[in-house]
Amino acid sequence: MTGRSMISIEPVAVPGAPLARRNPVAKVAAALVFSFTLLATLDPVAPAIAIAVELAVLPLFGIRYGVLARRAWPLLVSAVGILVTLVLFASDRSGRVLLDAGPVLVTTGVLLTALGLILRVLAVALPGVIVFATTDPTDLADALIQNAKAPARFAIGALAAFRLVPLLGQEWQMISMARRARGVDAGRNPAAKLRLFASTAFALLVGAIRRGTRLAVAMDARGFDAGTPRTVARRQPFGPADGLLIAGAVALAGAALTVSVLLGTFRPLLG
Repeated sequence: MTGRSMISIEPVAVPGAPLARRNPVAKVAAALVFSFTLLATLDPVAPAIAIAVELAVLPLFGIRYGVLARRAWPLLVSAVGILVTLVLFASDRSGRVLLDAGPVLVTTGVLLTALGLILRVLAVALPGVIVFATTDPTDLADALIQNAKAPARFAIGALAAFRLVPLLGQEWQMISMARRARGVDAGRNPAAKLRLFASTAFALLVGAIRRGTRLAVAMDARGFDAGTPRTVARRQPFGPADGLLIAGAVALAGAALTVSVLLGTFRPLLG
């Protein structure tokens, strides 16, 4: 497995894209506002509109659709899992029966519920994928300190943890190869594969905790936990265009909910 196929946190946006150049804090705030506003409804219309908007503005972030699909493939896998789970275990089987095959009973009500949930998951998660695909982690940490007034200890610690994410894929591969070299292989036995996966995940967790402890001690030894004010070498200006990005996210989220209300499909999460 090459490094290109490992977990990557580096930005993949085309340099100079208008929205990719915005302040990292502004992009995170816009993503949060746009995403969590959609949690107010259970209907599929509002998240469908949100997904259409997200895909429409994707070129402004300098991301190709194929690149987004590679970054967001876990969301597609989770969407399939949601559909299968609801088809098998949903308690509400109202609506017209589409398929009746023993324990599998598929109705229009089940599919509508599954569609609404899948669209909400995609609509809420895609803005975060877009933001982190266009933002350098170091710039984000600098912006959190300068613009969001986050504690330097928190921002720098989060940056250090974020930088360790790609190592998890490499370490998983090393553990798997070492066990295969010792003859530990599950073959085609599903139960053995599950046990091997669990033990590999536990070994990865132990290694991550040890590495995190060593990193924390090293950072403390270098004065990252000092109480004196820290200076910044990379300025992250927050201008009118960044405020317009947040305002635009609020307006688009509100428009999606308004269309849902006007069409009569709005289903409030509470009440």
